[in-house]
Amino acid sequence: MGTSQQGSRRNRILNWMKKLGFWGFLFFLVKGLLWLIIPWLLARGIFS
Repeated sequence: MGTSQQGSRRNRILNWMKKLGFWGFLFFLVKGLLWLIIPWLLARGIFS
């Protein structure tokens, strides 16, 4: 592989990891909030 191909491949991998990091962060943020909100709503009797 030439150096230009390695640089291009590295940039694609870094961009993919950045997107994955952003979406991963959002996924775990929403998941964590739901883990807090749902038991709170159950305790208040909203879902019963």
